[in-house]
Amino acid sequence: MSLMPAFKIGICNAWIFMSVFLIQMLAIMLINKQVMEKSHVPNEARHTGFEKYISLIGNLVWLLAMIYSVFLPLQFGTTWFYIGLSVFIIGLTVMAIATYNFIATPAVQLITTGAYQFSRHPMYLATFFICLGTGIAALSGLFIFLSVIMAFCFYHEALIEERCLINKFGNDYLEYQSRVGALFPKLRDK
Repeated sequence: MSLMPAFKIGICNAWIFMSVFLIQMLAIMLINKQVMEKSHVPNEARHTGFEKYISLIGNLVWLLAMIYSVFLPLQFGTTWFYIGLSVFIIGLTVMAIATYNFIATPAVQLITTGAYQFSRHPMYLATFFICLGTGIAALSGLFIFLSVIMAFCFYHEALIEERCLINKFGNDYLEYQSRVGALFPKLRDK
């Protein structure tokens, strides 16, 4: 695994995996523009300087990863490719289910079905798995590093979202928060 593999523009590069984000955004915009609006935290919800920059940094790193993916060859036929593909497919599955749940639930209702039964922020979780899987499939330490930075930024963005959701849904959200893990499912005592 190299930190910076050779840059090659190609049809079979990592952009194939990363294009799922563009397809998801396009689908959301075409299906319902109001859904796109509910998917963003209002700027006035950000209270500290750190909170104001964390989303910007996360989105810039995501954009950098998108651009980098155009030049990053996938390592077809290697064990790493198949491991990365498996991680990517997990992320893609979570993203597809969470996107459907997000679109199908009215903006005035708390989403607690589908992927949201197991994770309060399944789209952030899916983004991490998709990007991590892409980095593994391309054998790129730099891409994996970018994935970790994105995960850090998006986790902090999720904390800001949580504050907004508590303000909007009150005790319903607090009860949901106690049952469901922020990213990964909570382990329950039996």
